[in-house]
Amino acid sequence: MNPPPFSLSRRRMLRGTLSGFGYAALAGMCVRAATREPHFSPKAKRVILLYMQGGVSHLDTFDHKPKLQADSGKEYATGKGGRLLGSPWKFKQHGQSGQWISELFPHLSKRADDLCVLTAMHTEAQAHETAVPMFHTGNPLQARPSLGAWVLYGLGAETENLPGFIAMNSLRQFGGNNHGSAFLPASFQATHVKPGGKDGGGDPVANLKAAHLTPEQQQAQLRFLHRMNSRRLARDGVNHDLEALISSYEMAFKMQSTVPDLMDLGRESEATLKAYGIGSTATDTFARQCLYARKFAEAGVRFIEIGTGGWDHHKDLKAEMTRSAAAVDQPIAALLADLRQRDLLRDTLVVFAGEFGRTPFAQFDNGRDHNNRAFTVWMAGGGVKAGHRHGLSDDYGREGVEGRVHIHDLHATLLHLLGLDHERLTYRYSGRDFRLTDVKGEVVREVLA
Repeated sequence: MNPPPFSLSRRRMLRGTLSGFGYAALAGMCVRAATREPHFSPKAKRVILLYMQGGVSHLDTFDHKPKLQADSGKEYATGKGGRLLGSPWKFKQHGQSGQWISELFPHLSKRADDLCVLTAMHTEAQAHETAVPMFHTGNPLQARPSLGAWVLYGLGAETENLPGFIAMNSLRQFGGNNHGSAFLPASFQATHVKPGGKDGGGDPVANLKAAHLTPEQQQAQLRFLHRMNSRRLARDGVNHDLEALISSYEMAFKMQSTVPDLMDLGRESEATLKAYGIGSTATDTFARQCLYARKFAEAGVRFIEIGTGGWDHHKDLKAEMTRSAAAVDQPIAALLADLRQRDLLRDTLVVFAGEFGRTPFAQFDNGRDHNNRAFTVWMAGGGVKAGHRHGLSDDYGREGVEGRVHIHDLHATLLHLLGLDHERLTYRYSGRDFRLTDVKGEVVREVLA
């Protein structure tokens, strides 16, 4: 699948219109005309990715291991050192589905019947610097387009006034391609939005406001830039970077009024703010991200990534993980409830993930090391089986033993739910066709509703 971003005949017609609406249409088409039909009928229209950077311990959250509890303190493997560390938190079954969830998530446990839990995830990468890009791009080392960029390339944007791909958590310390487009046209990369909004100080999008220009002066400036850029585009024939630049000018102008209004929480009821945990010290930052994610999804944004760091618990597990879970538990539960109440969960796929899991044996006596051989990801809404659990890790949660799901398989499944065949979603670059899943990946059909 590698159609041009928009019709060549339409592009030529617009180049001939050297003023007014011709420029606006040309700019807008880089975002809107990429909209195209999916390969087959989708279950989901959009994705909200909740990314917990650092590596969430599945053993203390969603993967209950009674034998690990019983053997806590014993040597993990003879001659290899390391003692088993049982979870400091109790697990209970919740909802009609009986999902095992630890007491770290008292709010989310009430949404247990919404969750589709994958407990035998695995990946090759063991370090954050490779595992984070592996999750986001399908490649741990080389620059590749991000998951969000592939989704936007495959389906296009639903709205003219907002970007199709928004990221509110910065992962740039692990490489710029986690939210980037790499060799795809630049118009498919993420727009970074600060979670503060009007109440958080500063502009939600960098350079969104014109410091020294009136709206009329901005319009005159845009007309002048459109004139110059269109002449260059007519000379070059095809120039994806320039097309994306033209698009960004027009999009930025529209966003100047749309984004601040959308991120004005004064329009939300006190009950909604309280439900998300906005105003509470422990939850406020992530709660804002979750509420903005709902608002962006409702407004038609195709792919939204929010998240937080601080999940790399090599030591002080009990204190540090209690703090990490408390920051996200209530906001995530409120997001799921809000989406369902607005009938958005049906076609919005919510994904909770990190780059890997943690070891069943202790590190520094009271922490856990990285574990890429077993970890947990859960999904909700968007065509997955609600109240379902897929896969199984061993008695200690060290590695998957049944229903193992690789990152490539997860990517293939997410694209499938959006109506995209991961083997057909390709882009020709440097002499060969590339895809998000490279030459691997199988749709996990057992989790499809």
